Amino acid sequence: MPNNRFDLTDRVAIVIGGTSGIGRTLALGLADHGAHVVPTGRRGDAVAEVCGEIERGGRRTLCQTTDITNRASVEQLRNRAMEHFGRVDILVNAAGITSRRPTLAVAEEEWNELFDTDLTGVLRACQAFHAPLKSSGRGRIVNIASLGSFLAFDEVAAYCAAKSGLLSLTRSLACEWAPDGISVNSIAPGVFPTELNVELVNGTERGREMLMRTPMRRFGKPEELVGVAVLLASDAASFLTGQCIAVDGGYLASGVNS
Repeated sequence: MPNNRFDLTDRVAIVIGGTSGIGRTLALGLADHGAHVVPTGRRGDAVAEVCGEIERGGRRTLCQTTDITNRASVEQLRNRAMEHFGRVDILVNAAGITSRRPTLAVAEEEWNELFDTDLTGVLRACQAFHAPLKSSGRGRIVNIASLGSFLAFDEVAAYCAAKSGLLSLTRSLACEWAPDGISVNSIAPGVFPTELNVELVNGTERGREMLMRTPMRRFGKPEELVGVAVLLASDAASFLTGQCIAVDGGYLASGVNS
């Protein structure tokens, strides 16, 4: 029987932003494929809820709230994970915020707050977990990018700029950290209604245009991202780094759809 190179049994995964939306689905999906998973965010009740689901599935976890905008908080997460598990093999960066506003009206404080979470927060996490991932010998970083990493979307310039920067950071870290045995990749979801964007896309003219531009003519379901995340976290991706896989129903590939 050949080895299952997608098997994550006893790997330890940290999922930042793992208590809601896409991050929550990925945390549970990695656990379903054998990993011990630490889903973290700022809300203690949400952390406890997802941790409970992971434990009921037979995997180990750790309840630890984390503020990605605070380096000491991220480092405390790393320290507790190492004390609890003795290793970290996978880091998923799924925390993010967004807002829609005409760019002329975006205050510097709002711009900086978004970048602090969506881009600088990822840098903090990657820096904090570099040593454990290097020690793993098969460290994996999976960043959640966006269609906005490639395309402009009306009145979300800060979000698109941050996600474009995240794609660039993914490539840079992939090159720098390859000698350390760490693979760094990203996933660009298409339109997936979540708590973050549901009011912008469900039943709106914006949402209808997005559907028209998606050849599959539907929005994505968060569980449809799990397979790609498992691939990027597993031994099956041992020679894959610096890449961004779009799971978008054909959005980026499409030209005229009618």
